[in-house]
This record gives sequence, C-alpha cells and structure tokens, in this order.
Amino acid sequence: MMLAFDGASIDGSAYTDVVDLAHRSPTWLDGLVSAWSTYGLALFAVLMVVGWWRARHVGARAALVALAAPVTVVAAYAVNDALKLVVREDRPCQSLRVTTLEACPAPGDWSFPSNHAAIAAAAAVGLLFVSRRLGAVAAVAAVAMAASRVWVGAHYPHDVVAGLAVGALVALLLTAAVRSRPDALARRLSATRLRPLLVGP
Repeated sequence: MMLAFDGASIDGSAYTDVVDLAHRSPTWLDGLVSAWSTYGLALFAVLMVVGWWRARHVGARAALVALAAPVTVVAAYAVNDALKLVVREDRPCQSLRVTTLEACPAPGDWSFPSNHAAIAAAAAVGLLFVSRRLGAVAAVAAVAMAASRVWVGAHYPHDVVAGLAVGALVALLLTAAVRSRPDALARRLSATRLRPLLVGP
C-alpha cells in the first residue's frame, strides 16, 4: 500500500525559499554547509567515543549507558529507513525540479523522514544521558545537521523535523530500557569478553 504524500503542498514554498537563499549566499558559506551536510555525522561518532572513554573510567554502569548510544543510533536509522519505505515521498528536488547544491538523488531514494536528522538526534539524546556537556554539543550539531539538509536541497523542512523526532524518540525509549536495570546488564556483560568495554584499566 502506498501512502505517499505531496511534500511540496506542506512546506514546498519554505523549501524553495531556503534553496534560493543558498544560491544567493557566498560560495564559502555554501561550501561549509555542504561539507557539514556530507561529513558532519563523523562528529557524532567522535563524541560517542569520547563519552564512552570517559564513562569507562567511571564504572561499568556508566560505560553501559555510553555504549547504548551507538546502539540507539543504529536502531533509529533502521526505524527511520522503514518509515521511508512506507511513506515513499519523492525528494523535493525531483518534485519541484529545482537546482540544488547537492546532486539530486535518484528516484526511489525517498525523502521522508531524513536519515541524517534521525541519526544526529539519536546520538544527541543518547549522549545527554552520558554527559550533559557532550549532549549539548551534539544537540546543537543535530539541529545544524537538520538545517544543512534543507540548505543543500536534499530534504523538505518537515523531513528533517520528522527525522529529529524519530531519532530522539527511539533513543529515549532504548536508553530508558537500558537505564531501567543497568546493574544487572552491567554484571552480565562484565562476565563476558566485553568486560574491557565496561571497565577501564
């Protein structure tokens, strides 16, 4: 069953306003935003590694919560990608036929919700349970990632808002499940070969 909807009717005008602004902006700014849109997810990976490394020296319980962050990111991506296959919304650059900073994806590469936004939001929420400081940095970076995906023309605004919501919700649910019985999980994993991931030297 196809539940596709016309994204242009929701916020197509806002999308074209952002794309037009990108075309009128300085080349250096467009280059910076494009680079962030393409490679920025690496920052979240670095933040999660830093969070885990610090938590590992606090104790097994803290390390377990830190290790949950990348797991929630993978889960959020899976849920988000499943939603894409259900909704099947064409990319705005295909529907509105506009020239964008990023090459327009091929038909079948669905737009709603944004995977980039979902991954960034899941990482940010997961990190908030590890370190407020790292989580705050990740939260700002997640919003910047979402905005950049509209700026380069890859998504409508509602795509990235939905992606942020999906990522945050999945991360909240999974992290809450881990935090509901962290001691039991930590003891179980500490008795396996995964112990070095939970306890520092």
